[in-house]
Order: sequence, then structure tokens, then C-alpha cells
Amino acid sequence: MAEIISLRFRSEGKQYYFDPRGLTCQPGDALIVETAGGLEFGHCVRGNFSLAETELAAPLRPVIRHATPADLAVVARHREKEEYAFQVCQEKILEHKLDMKLVGVECNFEGTKILFFFTSDGRVDFRGLVKSLAAVFHTRIELRQIGIRDEAKMLGGLGICGRPFCCSSFLRDFQPVSIKMAKTQNLSLNPTKISGTCGRLMCCLKYEQEAYEDLMKDAPRADSFVETPDGAGTIISVNTLREKVRVRLDDAPDTLKTYHNSEVRVIRSGKGKRPEGYVQPPKEELAKLRRVSESPEDQYRREQAALAAALDQFMAEHHDPGQESASHPATRRRGDRGRNAERAERALEAEVEREKEKEKRHRTRHHRGGRGQQPHADQPAHPTHQEEAAVPAPEETARRRSRRGGRRTGSPRPEKQGQKPQAKAGEAPKTGEERKNRGSWHRRGHRRGSGSGSPTPPASD
Repeated sequence: MAEIISLRFRSEGKQYYFDPRGLTCQPGDALIVETAGGLEFGHCVRGNFSLAETELAAPLRPVIRHATPADLAVVARHREKEEYAFQVCQEKILEHKLDMKLVGVECNFEGTKILFFFTSDGRVDFRGLVKSLAAVFHTRIELRQIGIRDEAKMLGGLGICGRPFCCSSFLRDFQPVSIKMAKTQNLSLNPTKISGTCGRLMCCLKYEQEAYEDLMKDAPRADSFVETPDGAGTIISVNTLREKVRVRLDDAPDTLKTYHNSEVRVIRSGKGKRPEGYVQPPKEELAKLRRVSESPEDQYRREQAALAAALDQFMAEHHDPGQESASHPATRRRGDRGRNAERAERALEAEVEREKEKEKRHRTRHHRGGRGQQPHADQPAHPTHQEEAAVPAPEETARRRSRRGGRRTGSPRPEKQGQKPQAKAGEAPKTGEERKNRGSWHRRGHRRGSGSGSPTPPASD
């Protein structure tokens, strides 16, 4: 195993491996490394890590040092020089009337070479341009022709999805993309829809190609003759991602039905003649092809079982069975799983019983007209207009009232303040003194709480 680091010279460039030579590097550190063209400045992408020597293509070049403030000042001067060289090169291109487009300029760390990147539709004779640039900068000049995809990678921008270009953000190597990928994914073959800003097919067509190819292995082809739970028919379209097909049945050619791939049985794949002498199986046999969907209860049980299995596996991996005892929290948690389920069921049953009792008390109060009063043994709980409730005897009423200490539950509400009590039918209205004496008697009886019969109120004068 060799200790290495990963470094990148440009933000959109590739990553290269270097030997740290005992230095500790962190991602983002500015480093000076040795390359085939001399010293170069770059940024660390991945710190010290180990890699098998068999995976390394060639001996690694060393890291010289961490970049110093003087090195950063040199890099800043080179960036200014690159901007100036870009303007000068554009002027020289117009002067030599060359059919080329300048994309970027790079200057190495030692300042001994300037590299110009350009694009062109064909070959360009730029020998005169090189001489003119060398006369201006008095250093080594190199012109490199790149492709249109590399131009988009260096310049950057936003794609039709609204995100930065994949090639300029995270994609380091260009993968081959073909129009067949768009056909496999059922995309529109309109060039404006499947082409990127660079004018080539979008790189993202490659991302899902393997998934589509894997799904296409089990999916039936379009125009295939198949059997479905509702009869035989022909496939009109295939939805690869949803694994569903649309079928035109022979018995109902005007109606299209959708089935899962597992619900169809292919008799003839693709276009062609139907098998001679084909006889459609009976409806009972075709009904067996129908896919049975999982009920929510079964899905919940399956998910709970999966969670319990995952918990057991986690406990087995993170706990030592030799040191784990019955008092260990993990052991109690696994052992109490069944008891917790029983407690939850009992709590649910108790809650249901309480709701039933509450509803029963509510109906009793509604028919009695009192607050919390239970029906008498001789009185039905729900009297109707055909059957009246039995009225208890006066002695029984007095006995129960005395037992309660004079408190009368279920009695009519008292008269409002300031409102005179109404006299009963056939009875003369009582004076204020009579009402006062009668009220005093009730209060005295309430305090005494006698339990022997019904006391006689004092006679009024």
C-alpha cells in the first residue's frame, strides 16, 4: 500500500495522484508539485490516503511543499498575464485572418511556457501566429486545438435543466453518447430537446442508460401478441420505468387497457403473423395472470417485520452476547417487544370500553333530563310516548334524599334572579314570609341530613 494524495490543477481539470513524501495535506490546500513540465501549482482534492501499488500506472511524482505567500503572489501575476495574453492573441488572429476561436490561456508556474486553447472546424496553419506571439512574450508558445465539448467544459455555463454544466462541475471524463440511447429511453428525437449547449448530445443520456437496459431485458416489446387477464391482445406502447404496457384487446379493439409486465404472457414477440391454430385459453386460466396487490395491512406487517429484523441485526453486530445479560437494555428491549404489543392491545380494548360506557351515560342523561342520575330499577332506561316511566313512591324519594344529605340531583333549575316563582295550579300564591320560612326549613334539613322519613315543614301562619 502506498500513501498518496489527489490534486487538481484547474477547477474543471482531472485529478492526479502525487506522493506526499511525509507531508500532511488537507482538501483545499495549495501545493507546489513536480511534473514532467516542471513545477506546477495546484489544489489538494483528497488528503492522505492509501492505495494499492498495483492500481498505480507509473511511479508517482513528489509534492515539493505547501504554497507560500510568495508562491501565491506569483500565481496572481500569472493570472494577470493570461488575461493580457488572451487579448493579444485575439488581435493576432484577426491580423493573420485565421479561422479559429480562442477559448483560454494558461501560463505555467515557472513562467517558461504559455499555452493557448482554440477550436476550429478544420486544420489551421498557425505557424505565423506562433512567431508573432513569441516576439511579444519572449517565451515558449504552444497552441492546442480542442473539441467543442472541451470548450463548454472550460467556459462553463447553465444547461437547459437550469444547473451548471456537468462537464464543468463534476464530470471529468466524457462518455460516448449515441442517438440509440434516446430511442431506448423513449425520448423525443428532436435535436433541440436532446442536445446540450455545446451542440452535441447531452451527457446525461448516459446516466440512466444502464437502468433502462436492465429493465428492457424483462419488458415485452411493442406490437407483441400477448395474453392478459381480460383476453388476448396486442401491445401498443411500453412504459419501461413503470414496467407497464398498454394493450388493445381483440374483444374490445376500441378500448386500451394497462397491465403490469407480470400480468401479460407473450405469445409472439414483436411484429409478425399470429401463431396458426392459436386458441385462447378459458377466462379462468387467464384470470390467474392478474397481479394481486398487497393490502395496507399486509404491507404494514411486512414493514414491521423488516424493522424488527434490522433491529435484531443491529443489536447482534453492536453487542457482545457473552457480556449481555437479562438486565441489559438491549436484552430487555428485545424481550419486551411481545409484551409491549399485548399492553397496547389491552389499552386499546380498555379505551373502547370507556367510550361505550361514556356513550351509555350520555344516553341515560338525555332521557332522564338530569345530570349524572341513574334510572330507577322500576323505570325503563328509554321511555317512549307509548310507555311512561314509573314514578317512585314518596317514601322512597324521601329516604334517598335523606341519604344524600338533602341534596337534590336532577331537580329543575332554580328560577332566575328577580323572577317570581310560579304558583301551582289550584293553589294560591304564597307571600314572601311563607317562602322565607319554607327556604329556612330546607336549609336546616340539608344541614341535619336526617335519614328517618320525610320531615314535615312548619305550618305557615
